[in-house]
Amino acid sequence: MFFTGRYLKHLGYEVCYVRNFTDVDDKIIARAKELAEDPISLSRRYCDEFIQDMVHLQCLPPSVEPRVSDHMPHIIDMIKQIVDNGYAYRVEGDVFFSVENFPEYGQLSGRKLEDNRAGERVAVDSRKRNPADFALWKSAKEGEPFWESPWGPGRPGWHIECSAMSAAYLGYSFDIHGGGMDLVFPHHENEIAQSCAACKQSNVSYWIHNGFVTVDSEKMSKSLGNFFTIREVMDLYHPLALRLFLMGTHYRSPINYSDVLLESASERIFYIYQTLHDCENVLSQHDKGLQESIPPETLNVINKFHNDFSTSMSDDLHTPVVLAALSDPLKTINDLLHTRKGKKQAMRIESVAALEKIIRNVLSVLGLMPTSYSEALQQLREMALKRAKLTEDKILQKIEERSEARKNKDYEKSDAIRKDLAVVGIALMDSPDGTSWRPAIPLPLQEQQVAAT
Repeated sequence: MFFTGRYLKHLGYEVCYVRNFTDVDDKIIARAKELAEDPISLSRRYCDEFIQDMVHLQCLPPSVEPRVSDHMPHIIDMIKQIVDNGYAYRVEGDVFFSVENFPEYGQLSGRKLEDNRAGERVAVDSRKRNPADFALWKSAKEGEPFWESPWGPGRPGWHIECSAMSAAYLGYSFDIHGGGMDLVFPHHENEIAQSCAACKQSNVSYWIHNGFVTVDSEKMSKSLGNFFTIREVMDLYHPLALRLFLMGTHYRSPINYSDVLLESASERIFYIYQTLHDCENVLSQHDKGLQESIPPETLNVINKFHNDFSTSMSDDLHTPVVLAALSDPLKTINDLLHTRKGKKQAMRIESVAALEKIIRNVLSVLGLMPTSYSEALQQLREMALKRAKLTEDKILQKIEERSEARKNKDYEKSDAIRKDLAVVGIALMDSPDGTSWRPAIPLPLQEQQVAAT
């Protein structure tokens, strides 16, 4: 969903994007104790790391980025409203939300109170009037951070902070609320309950939930030991290759992480940028004297791509269809630039310019435009070399050895060199000007991909 803001702005909407950080909760406190570190300091460090990762992935920065520790007055005021409106009760310094007092509870998830079996994940608190009641305020415990409140020293429950911060910056009614599928219940369900309990006019027009990242069809998680960070992935793959990989699956569906899919995304993004880089080189030689009109066949390709883009993005942000639709205009450009028939087409340069423009515009909306095509291509090559555990000098040496073998008609050795490089993801490209190389899906993964289909 990291492309939503760009698309809404593309449509002409004014976007206020709030991305809040939970820097006070049970897990953070427990982890801080393990590391003998202040919880707020620990969470701030991880928040800063997250922001850095989002910059690398070309995610637009939020309009505002509130943190729980900076918004205690907002949180306490909202809890007061909920208590005053009769939806919460105090027990020994804790404050619990009463789900029985909110008949609409379950409207988002479709769950009923009788479906919630208490005690399966956490111990039942016998002080609650109903096992499904949840904490708005937790009384202070020894060694934990706390803030003063009308109910005594303590800290907020997990759910209330999101309601309080969204109300502070967006009001009680706003358009879109996002999050993972695992947050539908209880987190977002509880958000709706407490926001409506504080203000009857509270409303979110659209809830959008993204699917899980899976590894071999299992949800990625630390407990299963199949967990890795964005930073670890970006150590071997270009951030925009990772972005393309993520956008290759509809945001509501689970994303199956695999090396072959990441390699495929990396190869694809290289092809896109190489095509546009070739456009850039050709168009730089014809920056004057271009006509405004273009041939009907080119116009048809452009109109179809534009319609596919608009229709698919407006249909619940269906990015996989848009990425697939890129194929026709990219192929048309390569035909115009590199084939004998294409080079003879009337108004060829005008066609290339028009096709390049619409592809660039769509990539910008998707957040896939690099600062420079040549720079991105070089970075993609460097990462391919790193994955292959080779240097460019070594590849050039292999190319020279292969050229010598071909001169000597030792085709067995020539083929062996090409295959050895293909195994580690380096493809050799022969042309009248000589042999060059580009990143490719390693041969074993290509074979695995074919076997899977």
